[in-house]
Amino acid sequence: MALRVLFALLPVLSCGFLGWGTMLRLAAVTRKPRDWWLLAVNVVLTVAWTALIGADPTPETNGWQGNTGAFGVIITGFVTCVYFLVADIRHYEAKTAAARTAPWYPAQPAPYVPPQQAGPAYGYPAARQQTPAPAPTPAPAPGPGPATPPRIGQVRAELDELSELLRKQTPHPNPNPNAPNPNPSPRGNEGEGPAR
Repeated sequence: MALRVLFALLPVLSCGFLGWGTMLRLAAVTRKPRDWWLLAVNVVLTVAWTALIGADPTPETNGWQGNTGAFGVIITGFVTCVYFLVADIRHYEAKTAAARTAPWYPAQPAPYVPPQQAGPAYGYPAARQQTPAPAPTPAPAPGPGPATPPRIGQVRAELDELSELLRKQTPHPNPNPNAPNPNPSPRGNEGEGPAR
């Protein structure tokens, strides 16, 4: 606020001769091409009015050249002061309005979406899927034979051992039918055929 007041009063306190300083401040703050052009116009007008005052031949510089130059310097300083206040206030109002509408948290990055192919690639038609498919897991390299999981191999080995054990323990036909059966079946003999 103090700088705004100082630069607004600069053309008034210098009788318009330092109005270019006010315009330089405005052009540096807003960075608009229009303000840079108005700074150049202000400098040219200030030099022209001063030259007109200096061209007055009267001893007290009260001729038409002196009066026109003095009037021009004062009007240019007043217009510069008013324009500076209006443009500077509008600039800071727009800046604060933009700061109020800005979110308080940083924007989240967008998720990665792989680029879609525009046309067929390598003779195949373009894929029509909308969502990206998960990356395929690499298949294990094939071994010399059919690979079996270790658990299945263990179960096979146990079954082979059990089969061999059962073959060794098969009962021989009993010559004495009155002798007790050494391997009684828990379910009884119903539905069983003769032993082989």
